[in-house]
Amino acid sequence: MIDFSSWHSLLATLIGLALFTLIGVGIRLLTMLTIQQRRERMNRQINERLRVLMAAYRTLGGSFTGDLTVDPAHKRDLTADRLSGSDRNRRIRDAVEAALSDIILLGTEEQVRLAGRAATELVAGRPVPTHDLVVSLRNFIRKALSLESLPANLVLPEQGPARPSSNGGNKGEGKESGKGGGGDEGGGGMSMQAGAEPTLHHPDTDSHRL
Repeated sequence: MIDFSSWHSLLATLIGLALFTLIGVGIRLLTMLTIQQRRERMNRQINERLRVLMAAYRTLGGSFTGDLTVDPAHKRDLTADRLSGSDRNRRIRDAVEAALSDIILLGTEEQVRLAGRAATELVAGRPVPTHDLVVSLRNFIRKALSLESLPANLVLPEQGPARPSSNGGNKGEGKESGKGGGGDEGGGGMSMQAGAEPTLHHPDTDSHRL
């Protein structure tokens, strides 16, 4: 009740109402800020989870042709006739193992179960197909991104682990160029040391160059 009997009572009542309103608005703003920070933290966690699972999806299902299973053999277990392709198979296996580890950490219950089964097969030395796990990842990612589900009558080929790009040619060229430059080290290198002044690199220029 507002007391109009005197100016002092009216002023005290208005000050009390203003303080009450200010406290209420402050509590509301604090609550909204807390909720917003919680939502932002959850969104960051969801985005990070999706990013990791999408990377795992590309690793486990990036191929539609060729050998769609993971070769579990290690180099020490390979015979001489299989050593030629062992490096490529090893890189595929290492990438798949890293993807399985991420799925076990951040995947759903179904995905963790499938990833655990695949890891067990790798440890046992048996070839591992990844298609079922890829399908589970694909369905989860599409649902998390609010994308429509794929038609039931749509038939897709089985997917297997992505094949790493080969950089053998570039490495070979680098080695050849390195050998060519090494032959002139005795002459060209010594002449530069004798006649040329040392070059000072500016930190800002170097950082832009890097």
